[in-house]
Amino acid sequence: MIKWREDYSIGVESIDQQHKHLIEIAGRVYDTLKNQFYMDKYDKIVEILKELEDYTIYHFGKEEKFMKEIGYEGYFMHKIEHQKFIEKIQSIDLENIDGEQDKYLLDIFNFIADWLVNHILEKDKAIIK
Repeated sequence: MIKWREDYSIGVESIDQQHKHLIEIAGRVYDTLKNQFYMDKYDKIVEILKELEDYTIYHFGKEEKFMKEIGYEGYFMHKIEHQKFIEKIQSIDLENIDGEQDKYLLDIFNFIADWLVNHILEKDKAIIK
């Protein structure tokens, strides 16, 4: 499970709120994984992945605009990391998910949680230093 911690804050309220929402989406992936009442999780997985992709694109756009506005020198490398994350989400083969839903949910959760925490703590915090 992943939850917001105050040390994830970068000190820019709008970006922190967006990060909180991304962590909430990751939490829904975990909740879906652990929910034994879903006999077939496929539709829920597709719904969460679509929300994650859409919201990530929105968030990255806002964050990149902020970086440009403040003249952040690491902008281009940061943008590349964002693009790789989006490409990874878009490359998930939904046909393969149907057969091993829990395995894919766990893989998706681990990827999102690890990426978010590491990216926020290492890359996003560097924006405001």
